[in-house]
Amino acid sequence: MTTPDRNSSPAGTWLRADKSGMASGQKYASLVAALLLIIAALYTLREFLPALAWTVIFAIGLLPSFQRLAARWPRHRRGLLPGLFVLAVVLVFVLPILVIAVPLATDAHAATQWLAQAERSGLAPPPFLIHLPGGGQLTQLWQQNLSQPGQISVLTKGAIHGGGAQAASTLGRDTLHRLVLFGFMLLGLFFFLRDADAVIKQLQVGSRRTFGAAGEDIGRQIINSVHGTVNGLVLVGLGEGFLLGLAYLATGVPHPALFGLLTAILAMVPFGAAVAIAAAAALLLAKGSTAAAVIIIALGAVVTFIADHFIRPVLIGGATRLPFFWVLLGILGGVSAWGLVGLFAGPALMAAVILLWREWIGSEPGPINPSASDIGPEAKTALD
Repeated sequence: MTTPDRNSSPAGTWLRADKSGMASGQKYASLVAALLLIIAALYTLREFLPALAWTVIFAIGLLPSFQRLAARWPRHRRGLLPGLFVLAVVLVFVLPILVIAVPLATDAHAATQWLAQAERSGLAPPPFLIHLPGGGQLTQLWQQNLSQPGQISVLTKGAIHGGGAQAASTLGRDTLHRLVLFGFMLLGLFFFLRDADAVIKQLQVGSRRTFGAAGEDIGRQIINSVHGTVNGLVLVGLGEGFLLGLAYLATGVPHPALFGLLTAILAMVPFGAAVAIAAAAALLLAKGSTAAAVIIIALGAVVTFIADHFIRPVLIGGATRLPFFWVLLGILGGVSAWGLVGLFAGPALMAAVILLWREWIGSEPGPINPSASDIGPEAKTALD
């Protein structure tokens, strides 16, 4: 057996010089023990698995840029550069939160004053209500329940006693929990980028020993899928939010930056931007700007149609080599099964399964292609 330095041995260094090893019973016992250890480790880390999943997603998305900069400034690849990338991720998340928090705080103060005024004098029905189907009955119902002084307090007290305080407490706990997970994700991202070369080498050696060449092919396909999904969902979503944010600004939507950011976030899910567009149009209708609302709906329909039917299929399908139908099922099914992580995990899983299927049936070259000797003459003729 070779005896390299234990403190600096790269992956794949320690190999047995002979073929002697464990007996058959020892191998089975070792496999069972290893499986139990893995299950126990996953159970121990169960609360932090989402943070680790996001660490992997961010690392895959940022690794090409990090490696280019690390090749240019190799002295800083284990300290300054990982720290700068982590700082960039923090800024990308913190700045949007500030964009949302500042107008919300201002609006909360204005809403408190508005509620106090409505409590004293009642709330008049909005002008557009009369133009809706059944507008007369809706206006009468509004006047009976909201136009009288003191009616607002009845509704707000009912909401508070109905669980508003409990919902606020739950929201606070969930926010703190997500902040902790976000912190661990940033810490994991720093160490992954710092030791990226060693981690990649270890994964390659482990995958090759466990699954052979097929494992390496699947891993490469999953990484390409995550890259394509990041480009197709995140970048396209940000583009939609920017374009529609300009439209919100031009048509007089309140807080256009806030609605542009909301559109960008929702647009990362296919067809999700329609919710933000509808909300912006509803605000314009409430202000009496019917023409502006129609413009927002029309522009939103054009932008989302082009993004969802032309740009996304090229970016995601080109990287994953999947028809966009399967990409869409992977995204929506992933979100349903795994939450936001499923935006990236779903298409990656679909890409891996489709790759296995293509190699298994022989429509794509790979290590699990069927052997020619296993295919009868009739099947060979059909394939030819």
